[in-house]
Amino acid sequence: MRFTLSWLREHLDFTASLDEIVTRLNAIGLEVESVDNPADRLKGFRVAKILEAHRHPDADRLQVCIVAAGGDFERVQVVCGAPNARAGLHVIFAPPGTYIPGSDMTIKAGRIRGQESGGMLCSLRELGLGEEADGIAELPENVVLGQSYAAFAKLDDPIVEIAITPNRGDALSIRGIARDLAAAGVGHLKPWLTETVEGSFPSPINWAIDYDKACPHVVGCMVRGVRNGPSPAWLRRRLEAVGVKPISRLVDVTNYLTYDLGRPLHVFDAAKLAGDTLTVTRAARETFTGLDGRDYVLGTDDIVIVDNSGVQSLAGIMGGEASGVSDETTDVFIESALFDAVQVALTGRRLAIHTDARQRFERGIDPALLLPGLEAAIKMILDLCGGEASEIVQAGETPSWQRDAWLRFERIETLGGVQIDPETAVRSLEHLGFAVLERTDEKARFAVPSWRNDIATGVVLDQAPHLDPDRAQSASAEVHAIEAECDLLEEILRLHGLDAIPARKLPRSTMIPSAALDARQARKGIARRVCATRGLMETVGFSFVALDDAARFGGAPESLRLLNPIASDLNQLRPTPLPNLVHAWQENAARGHEAAGFFELGPAFGQEGQALVLAGLRGGRTARHPEVAARDMTVWDAKGDLEAALLALGVPVEALSVTTDAAAHYHPGRSGQIRQGPKIVLGAFGELHPRIAHDMGIDGTLVAFELFMDAVPLPKNRRRAAPQLSPMQPVRRDFAFLAGPETEAQAVLRAARGAERNLITEVRLFDVYEGKPLEPGYRSLGIEVVLQPMQASLMDAEIEAVSDKIVAAVEKATGATLRR
Repeated sequence: MRFTLSWLREHLDFTASLDEIVTRLNAIGLEVESVDNPADRLKGFRVAKILEAHRHPDADRLQVCIVAAGGDFERVQVVCGAPNARAGLHVIFAPPGTYIPGSDMTIKAGRIRGQESGGMLCSLRELGLGEEADGIAELPENVVLGQSYAAFAKLDDPIVEIAITPNRGDALSIRGIARDLAAAGVGHLKPWLTETVEGSFPSPINWAIDYDKACPHVVGCMVRGVRNGPSPAWLRRRLEAVGVKPISRLVDVTNYLTYDLGRPLHVFDAAKLAGDTLTVTRAARETFTGLDGRDYVLGTDDIVIVDNSGVQSLAGIMGGEASGVSDETTDVFIESALFDAVQVALTGRRLAIHTDARQRFERGIDPALLLPGLEAAIKMILDLCGGEASEIVQAGETPSWQRDAWLRFERIETLGGVQIDPETAVRSLEHLGFAVLERTDEKARFAVPSWRNDIATGVVLDQAPHLDPDRAQSASAEVHAIEAECDLLEEILRLHGLDAIPARKLPRSTMIPSAALDARQARKGIARRVCATRGLMETVGFSFVALDDAARFGGAPESLRLLNPIASDLNQLRPTPLPNLVHAWQENAARGHEAAGFFELGPAFGQEGQALVLAGLRGGRTARHPEVAARDMTVWDAKGDLEAALLALGVPVEALSVTTDAAAHYHPGRSGQIRQGPKIVLGAFGELHPRIAHDMGIDGTLVAFELFMDAVPLPKNRRRAAPQLSPMQPVRRDFAFLAGPETEAQAVLRAARGAERNLITEVRLFDVYEGKPLEPGYRSLGIEVVLQPMQASLMDAEIEAVSDKIVAAVEKATGATLRR
C-alpha cells in the first residue's frame, strides 16, 4: 500500500516529520517497505530564464545562452545544443555539481568548443521524468526564478510504501492509515462526512440479486450528461504516485476512492448496457473479456454482473470491456457492492487476476461504507465531469455487522507481557474507533467499528452476554470471546509499541524441543528420496572392497589396507561406493535383470580421511516402447541423476559449471565434474572407463555418478519470495551456433542465459551435430531459449531484439556464431 504525505494530510492533521511518521508506522505494525522522495533525485535543479541566446562562433548547432537562475546564478553563461533554446524562455537549469539521473552524469563547469559553460539546460528526459528529447523543457512564464524545480512541479511529496498483513483490510486505505497514526499519537484525524446528492430523476437502471450469499447488498446511481476526459493534474499526480496509471476522469474517480477510502467502485457506460436491470448472479460456462482486453473462461463458481446481453463485470475484481467508459461516454451507472471475500479470492486466484479491487474485497471492506462510498463517487464525478444524478437504487440489504468484545484488564500483563493501565488501554481502543458499552474496574465491553472485520469475526452484538469470557454459556461462545479479547489486546499492544514489550523466557516445561535431526542429517533423507523417485534401488554395502577394485576406482594406498580383513577379498577401505554398486549390478545382470539401477549413501576413504558420498549406477537398456526405441544408458542419464540430487539439496544447477577432468575410472571423453566455483568439486558423472568394464567382465555400458555430500553447502536460512506466476504465454526460440573446437557448450548456454535476465527463464541444449558440411573439429550446438513475459505479451520487434542480444552475447563470450 502506497501513499504520499500530501494525500495523508487530507485525513490527518499533523506536524510530524517524515522520519517520525516512518518510525511510528513500523512501531504499530504497519511495516514501511520503502520511502521515495522524488525531490531527492531532483536536488539542485532550479527554475531559470534565458536572458540572451546567440549562435556559437565555432559550432552551427550550439548556442551561447545567458541564463538567470536566482541567488548565485543571476547571470550564467551556458552552452546549449537544444534547437528550441531562445531568449525569454523559462527553463530547467542544472548548476555545476548537479547529478543528471537521465544521463547518469554529474554536471561540471568547463569549456565547450572554446566557450565557457557554467551548467546545463535540461529536458524532462534528462531529469528522468519523461521521454521528451527534441529540446529543453519549456516552463510557463509565471515562475519564480531560482525556485527548486521539484517544488515548482509539486514533486517534493514523499511516497511511503507499507506492507499490509492479510487481516488489516482497513489499512488498505489512506484514511485507515491516518486513523492508526492518529491513535498512535501522530496528529489528529480529520472528520469525514460525505455530501448527500439528491437525485433529480428515477434511475432507468435497477439492481437484482440472484445469489445473495456472494452479494448481500448492492447500490447504484445513474449520472447523465457527464463530460469525460483527462483528469486534473492534482488527481493524476496522486494516482501516479501510488502506482496507478491515470485513464480518464470517470475511471480515475473510482481508483482514487479505492485508495482514499478503501471502497472499490465501478462505473458502467449506461449506453452500452442492454435492458433496464443489472443482476448479480453465478456465471455460466462462458468467456468474458475484461477491461484489460484479455479473455477469461468463467466457471459456475464465479460471481458476475449481467445485463440482457451477457456478463458486464467480474464481481469485485474487474469490469468488462463491452461496457467500459470512454471519452464519448455521456451517461454512467455507478456500482457499489458488498461481495463475499472468499468468493472473490477464489475467482481471482483461479483466473490469475490481480487488481486493487480484489485485494480489498478479499481482505474485507467496510460494510457501513457501501452507501457513503457511492455518494462520495457521485459528488466527485459531478464536480469533475458535471452532469445530473438520479435517485439511488439498491437490492438486498447489508448484513448485520455490529459486534462487541470484552477485555479483562489483567490480561494485558498476563497475556501481553507488559503493564499498561486500564485508562490508557481504553483510550487507545477509543482512538481506533472502538466505543465503550459498559465498564467495571476489572473489564470493559467495546463495540467493534465497522471497518475492523478482523475483530471478533462471526459474533454479533445481540449475543453480548456470551461474549464475556466469565459468563460464556458454551465452549463455542468461550472461544469467540477469547479470540475477540486477544484481538483487542493486540490493538493495545500495537499502539503501545511492539518494540517496547520486554523479552521474557518461556518456562522450561513449555519450551519447544529442538529438532531431532540437524540440517546435515536431514539432507541424507532428501538425497535418498530423490534417488528412489528416479528409479534407483538403495543398497548398503561393506566399507571394504578387494584391493584390485580399490585400485581401479581411485587408488589403494598402503595406509588404507586392512591388517586383519574379515575376508581376503575385503582387504581395502573403499575409495568410493561404486565398486559395491558394480558388483550389485553384475549379480542382477547374471539373473537377467540388466536394466537395473542402484545407489548408496555411505562413507568413502582417502588419504585426507573419511567422506560421505552418494553414488549411483545404471546399466542395460531402456524399456522398449511403441513410440520410443530402446537405447543404452548414456552419460546424460548419470548427469540427470546428479543434477536432480543437487537441486533437491537446494543447490541451483544454473550457477554450477562442468569440467572434463573426471576421475580416471570414468570414460575420458564421456564424463565430467560439476563444480561450484573453480575449486569446489561437488560431484562427478559419466560412463565407466572401458578398461574397467573389460577387467571386471562387463558387457555393455554402465553410467555412474558420485555426489560428495561434505562439499555441498548447507542451505541458508533466508526467506525466499514465492515464485511469481505469469499469465502470459511463454515464447520459445531455437538457435543453432557454430562452435569451434575450444568452445564449451556450457559457455554458450551461460552467455545466452545472461543476455536478458528479466525475460529469459530457461536455456537448454537440445542438439549437437558434427560432420559435413562443418569443418573438422567444429560443432553445431542447438539451444532452446524460453522467454517469459510477466506484464504483457511480447511483440515481434521485442522478440527480435532479445534474439539479437542472445546472438551478440554468445558471440562475444565464446566466439560461436549463428549458423545461417
